[in-house]
Amino acid sequence: MQTLLGGRPRQPEDLVYKSRHSAVQELWLVVVDASASTRRHQALGDAKGLLAQVFEDAYRQRVRVAVMTASGNAAQWQVCGSKASAALNQWLVTLGAGGGTPLLEALAQVAKWLKTRRKQFPEEQQRFLLLTDGRLKDGPALPAIECPGLLIDVERGPIRLGKSRRMAADLALEYTHIDDLKQL
Repeated sequence: MQTLLGGRPRQPEDLVYKSRHSAVQELWLVVVDASASTRRHQALGDAKGLLAQVFEDAYRQRVRVAVMTASGNAAQWQVCGSKASAALNQWLVTLGAGGGTPLLEALAQVAKWLKTRRKQFPEEQQRFLLLTDGRLKDGPALPAIECPGLLIDVERGPIRLGKSRRMAADLALEYTHIDDLKQL
């Protein structure tokens, strides 16, 4: 366009070149606690609804996503830094809860993965989203997740332990309860 504003180009010097600078890449890292305790009181169902919206937003904004589930005996990567696609919605439909809470293992893997990812993509902007009810057994300290983020507490029921709020503080994440998001 800039070339044409100068009139019809007659020689190579008349051509104006514009270097292409791609927008800064963004990554949304999502960890879902899908342990048996999240089945209670529709917690995982509501979390899946929220995740469907997050994945839709990621797709529209052309954001890369990494998704890990923590259920059963081990944490498992579902997607590792690829562009959001319809495959995430298919996976979300099949997501179920059960077993223990290997959330500490998941967070340790995430911390290590993020460190490696930052070396590969130093300009990438990263955000972390953790959905959990916070029901962990006491164990080692939580690993440092050096990434801004949000912990969404999905704990429901008449008796709430409130561990997610402490977990958010320990991980230096913002905190909100899933019920508060519905009011927005």
